[in-house]
Amino acid sequence: MVKIAIIGTGYVGLTTGACFAEAGHDVVCVDNDLKKVTLLESGKIPIYEPGLEPIVKKNVLSKRLRFTGKIAEGVNHAEVVFIAVPTPPRPDGSVDMSFVEKVACEIAGAMIEYKIIVDKSTVPVKTGEKVAQVIKRYNRRKVDFDIVSNPEFLREGCAVQDLMQPDRVVIGVGSDRPVAKMKEVYEPFHAPIVVTDINSAELIKHACNSFLALKISYINAVSAICEASGANVEDVAHGMGLDKRIGRAFLNAGLGYGGSCFPKDISAFVHIAEHLGYDFRLLKEVQNINAEQIERFMKKIHETLWIVQDKAIAVLGLAFKPNTDDMRLAPSLDVIHRLQKEGARIRAYDPKAMDKAREILDGVEFCDSPYTAARDVDALLICSEWDEFRHLDLEKLRSVMGQPVVLDGRNVLDPKQMEKLGFVYKSIGR
Repeated sequence: MVKIAIIGTGYVGLTTGACFAEAGHDVVCVDNDLKKVTLLESGKIPIYEPGLEPIVKKNVLSKRLRFTGKIAEGVNHAEVVFIAVPTPPRPDGSVDMSFVEKVACEIAGAMIEYKIIVDKSTVPVKTGEKVAQVIKRYNRRKVDFDIVSNPEFLREGCAVQDLMQPDRVVIGVGSDRPVAKMKEVYEPFHAPIVVTDINSAELIKHACNSFLALKISYINAVSAICEASGANVEDVAHGMGLDKRIGRAFLNAGLGYGGSCFPKDISAFVHIAEHLGYDFRLLKEVQNINAEQIERFMKKIHETLWIVQDKAIAVLGLAFKPNTDDMRLAPSLDVIHRLQKEGARIRAYDPKAMDKAREILDGVEFCDSPYTAARDVDALLICSEWDEFRHLDLEKLRSVMGQPVVLDGRNVLDPKQMEKLGFVYKSIGR
């Protein structure tokens, strides 16, 4: 059992803290939002993440997981202090590191004995050096410490599984001293541990996310060729995916990637490369292709409906991906805003993201089911691939729609079945 503090209880911090407690460690999570702390102390969570709430509730009751608003309390409790605060993007694509710096200052001021301080947030290469400088500067008692880079590889919607059964654990260190304790932290997870220098560990996260985004943009580019040639992008992706050198994951054509990670991390990696003197043209094209997917989808809408003004359009799926309520940079937002600008009337449904969508979408009628959203509409759009949409009662759907027009931005439905039932159906790359 290791005594651990997690500074920040967003997706990464909360999931990491809860899973560490589930593995038997003694965890204190720190957040400066006292309302969130109170909510978490009751065993409830402010986000939707499958499987997370029961783990939080169980470990709060067992007292292996506690929450506080005071960084000093977490630091004094812990042998290992994880920094898991936001690193939001700036307009130029660089990363705002002010939250990390502030937390590093407070950790330094609270330290009274040796600590291992771990960067868990996704950060630019050489951040470890900066954090070390800050802690040395504000460490009034001159307490010894080590900095570790331990990037997260959690996917929203299956973050608990990713943490409890990781493909690998990356530990970047500047000396051998913290390695044994970090291995002890991760021993219950039975995962391969990769020990590197700090700079390499920091680069691994950006390199991984950028490569996955590249796969998405690649198959989306292929989908355009499939449409032009009459090929089926799903058959192409299946044939590619059986090649063990390539693999099937992240070869799903659609509206492109969104969320808080890929857009931010790719922009950051491009900016990091420029700062180091390299023009990462490949990733810039990944960004361009991703943006073009929305343009291509809007073109399909206009080709199908001709005039959008005054038409009622249902949007199924608001979150940027299924199994989350995260609306950050969701493709649905861009589609809805464009349609509203042209005078369309939007009705929307999402299994979990409705509350968060209400906070950022004006003039949208939110509905309690796909069929309510589809009632009397001129067209229906699918923007997130929830399993619920794969199992729609299509005959019921057709019966409630004003016009049986479906534009599937995630290739959720079967074109042959849709055609057989009398739908006007368009999807991506097939």
